[in-house]
Amino acid sequence: MKLKPAINKPSEELALILGPCSAESPDQLEEVVTSTLSMKPDLIRAGVWKPRTRPGHFQGIGAPALDWMANLSRKYGCRFCTEVATAEHVELCLKSGITDFWIGARTTVNPFYVQDIADAIKGQNVRVMIKNPINPDLFLWLGAIERIYQSGIEHISAIHRGFSFYGNSVYRNIPRWQIPIEIKRRYPDLQLLADVSHISGRPEHLLEIAQIALDLNFNGFMAEIHPDPSNALSDADQQVTASFFEEQVLRKLVYRHEKSTDELYNNKIAQIREHIDHIDHELVRLLGERMRLAESIGKEKKSALISIFQPDRWNEIIGRLRHKANENGLSEEFIFSLIEAIHIESIQHQSREMNK
Repeated sequence: MKLKPAINKPSEELALILGPCSAESPDQLEEVVTSTLSMKPDLIRAGVWKPRTRPGHFQGIGAPALDWMANLSRKYGCRFCTEVATAEHVELCLKSGITDFWIGARTTVNPFYVQDIADAIKGQNVRVMIKNPINPDLFLWLGAIERIYQSGIEHISAIHRGFSFYGNSVYRNIPRWQIPIEIKRRYPDLQLLADVSHISGRPEHLLEIAQIALDLNFNGFMAEIHPDPSNALSDADQQVTASFFEEQVLRKLVYRHEKSTDELYNNKIAQIREHIDHIDHELVRLLGERMRLAESIGKEKKSALISIFQPDRWNEIIGRLRHKANENGLSEEFIFSLIEAIHIESIQHQSREMNK
């Protein structure tokens, strides 16, 4: 695929998509436009149709809000974008002159929905941004990008908004940065944006998430900006004012280089990486040894007619390693993900041994 960015910017400049979670009124949208002028956003975002998790919550103004966007676009010369989930949404956007939109996480997760949108935009001059699916599935995300590309759309960007999970975390959605990193490795020309609001969930984490994304060579940010966040009709906890985002996030970002020509630095990095490679090899060797022990346990369980999964043992492992994680400066989220992956592999080894 020969992809072109949905937002054309020099590589050294951040692409910015700023605006409220939901379009609530013409005055609200106009205040967002005027308050963000100093940041020169490439797109003003605003949800028109809001797929809420539970009924009874604000589900968006609907099509009338598209006319508000069209009027403000003419007045201020700005571009708006909104989320589309159906072919009808696409048609209504195009009718109102909105040619920039994104496919949300709840839509990306379903190839049927994505294909309907792809069919609706075939032959149209539009720019499409695709958020990751709710669950951490690389191939659903890739599949959505490929379906849109196959409809003849070249201007495509990916938006990382984190992944839903069950459990406790300081963030609203777990970043799992390895997934957007992998999608960028597969498609180096793909413009990659971070939805810092949906990952963070709260203003105090915005700078942290934005800095990590910048350090991982993301091309820009999507952020939820509202003139009165505490009274927002949706996602009030994660929205901030334009002045907050500009002063507490954008102005505090540290810009770093991808590579250095300093020989002393490069030599030091090479030595440290050599040490890391040695540890990585040792980790793989130890994991192989652990799996052989799991196979031995499988043999014993088979002869004693004992089931593979032992809840008490699993809970004991989790508790012990979470404690060890804290002692070694590792996050509980990381250690749980690691031991969960090891546990799944261990179960597979035991299962093969017990069902020979």
